[in-house]
Amino acid sequence: MQARKARKMTIHLTPGSIGVKADQSDTLQFAHDYGYEAVEPNSEFLANVSEDRLKQIRDFMRSRSLVWGSAGLRVDFRAAEELFQEGMKTLPAHAKGLQRAGVTRVGTWLRPTHDKLTARANFDQHVRRLSAIASVLDDHGIRFGLEYVGPKLSWSAQKFPFVHTMAETKELIAATGKRNLGFVLDSWHWYTAQETKEDLLTLKNSDIVSCDLNDAPAGLTVDKQVDSQRELPCATGVIDLKGFLSALVEIGYDGPVRPEPFNAALRAMPKEQILTVTAEAMKKAFALVA
Repeated sequence: MQARKARKMTIHLTPGSIGVKADQSDTLQFAHDYGYEAVEPNSEFLANVSEDRLKQIRDFMRSRSLVWGSAGLRVDFRAAEELFQEGMKTLPAHAKGLQRAGVTRVGTWLRPTHDKLTARANFDQHVRRLSAIASVLDDHGIRFGLEYVGPKLSWSAQKFPFVHTMAETKELIAATGKRNLGFVLDSWHWYTAQETKEDLLTLKNSDIVSCDLNDAPAGLTVDKQVDSQRELPCATGVIDLKGFLSALVEIGYDGPVRPEPFNAALRAMPKEQILTVTAEAMKKAFALVA
């Protein structure tokens, strides 16, 4: 009998994605206190932190078996050119701070529609802007992940639909020619794009920068799911999280997995309860492939 593969992915704490306000120090402490394994890096903080404080952070993480997860991108590439260029001016400093701290992953999301740009024009603009971002991050040893947005209600909301599936994101990544560009996978978008475990198995570990894990509200067809109304992992069983996670285990994914439920009831709880129930939900999901 073939031995079952052990999971290499980590439970990632990104406070903002679950409705908790926290600075870098808070995030580190919360991760330790509530049983998370990876921590969101704050690039602005790390770009300005002293060497002494950074050493304290490293020592804290090492002693508590914590690792860095994925940082958010602080460049607005979706809107006006001037905003994009403004963000590019600060990107090298943020990338240098992440590199100094040992962070190797940055992720962002793709807007799946546009009110003015056709799909072709939007594609060309994304290739140019994302290539520029990826080049700066690559100079600092950082991988760059892109998250497609799958719900039909999202990609049909404006005149011109854009990239909203795994296959289309592969095409966009290939068009940039950047070796450090890959995926931010999300069980929610995988489900709403009506993709399968077999689609996930077309990827390699090196293709995936980070991952999000969510469930979906019951009682709705897939095309009626609203992006801003999600559930914690394993809350409803609508999304096949066992299939999703087992595919990640099979391909040897070794990066961070964070919850991103966008759930009003969760966000109304005290932060201690949010951190507790979210960690419990993630552990329940990971137990599906233990």
